[in-house]
Amino acid sequence: MTKHIPNTLTLLNLVCGFAATVCAIKGYNDYASYCIMAGMVFDFSDGFAARLLKAYSAMGKDLDSLADVVTFGVAPGAIIFNLLTTGGMTPLPCFAVAAIIPAASGLRLAKFNNDPGQSVSFRGMATPASAFTVVSVVLAAAFTDYRIYDRMAGSPLFITILAVFLAVMMLLNARMFSLKLSSLKWKGNEERYIFLALGILLLVVFRMAALPMIMAVYILISFLFPVIAGRRASSGAA
Repeated sequence: MTKHIPNTLTLLNLVCGFAATVCAIKGYNDYASYCIMAGMVFDFSDGFAARLLKAYSAMGKDLDSLADVVTFGVAPGAIIFNLLTTGGMTPLPCFAVAAIIPAASGLRLAKFNNDPGQSVSFRGMATPASAFTVVSVVLAAAFTDYRIYDRMAGSPLFITILAVFLAVMMLLNARMFSLKLSSLKWKGNEERYIFLALGILLLVVFRMAALPMIMAVYILISFLFPVIAGRRASSGAA
């Protein structure tokens, strides 16, 4: 019976994605964002449960990718579509821009499933991170007094640039660190601990407004840390 727990959690992720898509279609971007975040919890939980119960299966892996396409691809795409139409863009261009997100998410997951080297770090932005970037803008605009977020969420130009940027980041063949800890040691987890510390600090200072900042910090650390580590290794060898 326990072997079905991971797949059940994965299905709950998929249901959250469907609920998020329906909420976005109805114009409730904030509720759609909550559903996507709930899907992230289930997405983390199914992998944890599979490792804990040793309940790995090929079907589970395929099901996980299908759920992720819905929750972290289709649902954020629906939010993008809604933001663009609300901003005054006509439906056809809205669809063309919004479709970039689920299309790139599907390609990203296909690459991930066929690359065994992406267990400790990723090649390109993971689909949950891409989805959370969209969610962070929506929630920061809805629940903070920072007008810049209102302008960002209400600007078709910004949302279009964001969609294209996220699609490129998902398909970019660049290393981005995973949040999974292989151990609790500092060595080997430097990026994760630095990101965690900065994320907590930003949340304490800026609260909900910190969400987009946290995603910016994640991207910066992913790109800068290998450069800094490479320079240290070069100077040490010299």
